[in-house]
Amino acid sequence: MSAPRVPSMAMDEELKRKLLFTLVALVIYRVGAHIAAPGVNVTALADFIRNSAAAGFFGLYDALGGGLSRATVFALGIMPYISASIIFQLAGGVAPTIGKMQKDEEGKKQITQWTRYLTVFIALSQSYTFALFTESIPGAIPTPGFWSRIIMVVTLTTGAIFVMWLGEQITERGIGNGMSLLITFSILERLWPGALQLLQFVRGGVVSPIGVIVFLAILVAVIGAVVGMTIAARRIPIQIPRKVMGRGRIREGQKTFIPIRLITAGVMPIIFAQTIIIVPGTIASFTKNPTLTEMASFFTPGDLPYDLTFAVLILVFSYFYTSIIFNSVDLAENLKKQGGFIPGVKPGASTADYIDQVLARVTLPGGLFLAGIALLPILVSRGLSIPTQGFGGTSVLIVVGVLLDTIAQIEQHRTLRKYDGFMKTGRVKFRGRQQRYM
Repeated sequence: MSAPRVPSMAMDEELKRKLLFTLVALVIYRVGAHIAAPGVNVTALADFIRNSAAAGFFGLYDALGGGLSRATVFALGIMPYISASIIFQLAGGVAPTIGKMQKDEEGKKQITQWTRYLTVFIALSQSYTFALFTESIPGAIPTPGFWSRIIMVVTLTTGAIFVMWLGEQITERGIGNGMSLLITFSILERLWPGALQLLQFVRGGVVSPIGVIVFLAILVAVIGAVVGMTIAARRIPIQIPRKVMGRGRIREGQKTFIPIRLITAGVMPIIFAQTIIIVPGTIASFTKNPTLTEMASFFTPGDLPYDLTFAVLILVFSYFYTSIIFNSVDLAENLKKQGGFIPGVKPGASTADYIDQVLARVTLPGGLFLAGIALLPILVSRGLSIPTQGFGGTSVLIVVGVLLDTIAQIEQHRTLRKYDGFMKTGRVKFRGRQQRYM
């Protein structure tokens, strides 16, 4: 008896359509990220930012998919939407009403709508602030005034709304998380210019060939370590006992586990810490305050105060963000309702306490790893005399995490299509046998 044939062509065609749609949307996003907003002298703006104390802030924004340093139509990128999402995510752990809405399907839709409204508000405020900033730069705006501000605000806000819509379309009609893919594609786009820059440094004698080989070896090792830590998890065993469901139906007992990831917070602790540590320099560049300027000079990348403060902030935010997004009390209550339990631990509050203990233990090595990954580019750049920050731990973490998630979604899609194909083939054969014997 031959095995049923799987309609692989239909599966491949649907997957191709999803992948093609995702690719086209990403290309549109990157094209818009290179079109300058009207009425801006991009050269004067870029030169001023490169030599200012706010270079770190703009570099972080550009690294996450924006283009503020070039004043493009998509200058704000996906950051307004991410900021709004983080606000509601944090509010869910503080406000019980929002926390309940996040567990309900209708509540999730309402929060999504509120997130969109907050995104527009954040985009308006950021674009207006950026318009005032560009007017303060000599030669950046040839004809500064009310109408130049209006044009800048409308252009950047419209671009942010379009990017938000584009990310949602990728999530619904493409493959993977649209917002994350937009950031990842922006990071990957910088690989080729970074490689060319490194080659120019080698030709100019700034970097030795041996240094480049060591740099690439470290980069490969870091990528491997990030992949391992991203999928690493502490498995808490769960026992679900045998249960009689009624009318003679019996649910057999089963053993499963709760995976507690070592990097539960992902890349967010690094982003939070980097945002906090560059605030003094950013404010100093706007206000010209001597106290803030002196404080900003104290936090110079590569110096001991900067490195220690950065590492401590990453560790603190690792615990903080993990406690917000991982609710052990709800998890313990759900286990109790299903009749499940952790062997040797009482259901209810004791289970929640045990999960918190495990979470605290695995968060420590995860946070230390994030701190090491964030500081490694600075140490490598100084040790190998490579004057570039193109190789960043934050970028590697984002790219690896998003690509692993996208690959998993592709495999899940293929598995579901294969299962549907078997079911359809089985139904057709069963009907054929029925017609033969009738």
